[in-house]
Amino acid sequence: MSKSLFGTDGVRGRANTYPMTAEVALKLAAAAGRHFRRDQQEHRVVIGKDTRLSGYMIENALTAGFTSTGMNVFLLGPVPTPAVGYLTNSLRADLGVMISASHNPASDNGIKFFGPDGFKLSDEAEADIMRLFAEGVAPAAPQNIGRAKRFEDARGRYVEYAKTTFPRGKRLDGLRIVLDCANGAAYRTAPAVLWELGAEVIPLGVEPDGFNINEDCGSTHPEAAARKVRETRADLGICLDGDADRVILIDEKGRIADGDQIMGLIAARWADEGRLAGNALVATVMSNLGLEHFLNDKGIALERTAVGDRYVVERMRAGGFNLGGEQSGHIVMTDYATTGDGLIGALQFLAAMVESGEKASKLVRVFDPVPQKLINLRFAAGKAPLEVESVKDAIAKAEKALGANGRLLIRKSGTEPLIRVMGEANDLALLDQVLEDVTGAIKAEA
Repeated sequence: MSKSLFGTDGVRGRANTYPMTAEVALKLAAAAGRHFRRDQQEHRVVIGKDTRLSGYMIENALTAGFTSTGMNVFLLGPVPTPAVGYLTNSLRADLGVMISASHNPASDNGIKFFGPDGFKLSDEAEADIMRLFAEGVAPAAPQNIGRAKRFEDARGRYVEYAKTTFPRGKRLDGLRIVLDCANGAAYRTAPAVLWELGAEVIPLGVEPDGFNINEDCGSTHPEAAARKVRETRADLGICLDGDADRVILIDEKGRIADGDQIMGLIAARWADEGRLAGNALVATVMSNLGLEHFLNDKGIALERTAVGDRYVVERMRAGGFNLGGEQSGHIVMTDYATTGDGLIGALQFLAAMVESGEKASKLVRVFDPVPQKLINLRFAAGKAPLEVESVKDAIAKAEKALGANGRLLIRKSGTEPLIRVMGEANDLALLDQVLEDVTGAIKAEA
């Protein structure tokens, strides 16, 4: 069987370059369609996308692949990734697909699959799709070819659902909110939800042109939103990424809060309310030690997983937990959504503001983080820096130097040709030294 196309979050790459070509998308859709066909009269798939120009090409190729195997296609247009998960289940589809490279630049794109329950695929499902991809799939008979149509109500359904996750009887009246949609998938849905709940919305990143998604805006570039918060004296800033499955918040002073702080706040509130399933939060190895100390002081466990929201969700489902996420802003609340949902995560924070009467600045800093530094190192094709002995030796020496006083995490990105080096320690001089040693060794081989 050919090497799997799937990374930590579906298939991803540079648009119009293998594997993100129309040919691969068509074959992948045919394989996925064959894998998910059930014994019922109608087989259906929903397809959403973000605002990248290449989304048109990938959407058409996927449609051809699915219809060739007899599946009917519902085209949702630009919608957030969590909307695809929600509508896959709501419309009783066999599977859902989101065309997006999330926070990556416009030149990239990706394909994410959702099962009929609205959750991302298991490793086993991906392996079977790759088997079918390699073997080839026989097309349906002419009379059994599927149909494709635009599903005009997709945004409206998701907007109404998102509003139901906000506490009943509560409103956002009187709150001024800067909302940065990253020129991405939520550029229509997110402003509508906040405005309909009563907020005054100051929108940013709501003019996509096919090329400007995530460009100096959104959750990976929150500086523009922070300036706008200060300039307009807003109560809160909300920054989504290109497919709106992650969120970064900005308080009224323009200070930026990451996913760890948001998860800590929600976990503590839910624990006090008796609704934190398993009395635990699921997060990745990237989450700050300060979060772990904060939760432990409150008697809440922290379950750590590998990096990637799919691994967070897998642990949540296996352990019966209902709250998890990543430092990058994926907030997964299975009471409401099957994947990270930046807008619904922001609504939970807004609920805390409304119910407590506190300003955002009081709520975005629930713990003091241990100093943490993350360095991304790009490597050339064909290189494997982490397998070189000199790099292994540098890592071992760095871990010994930190001992029990810090933490070092080094991993290869599952979505980009990057080595991510993360270190934590209260001793900043020591932290800087070990990071310099490790990154120097990696650069020499990258």
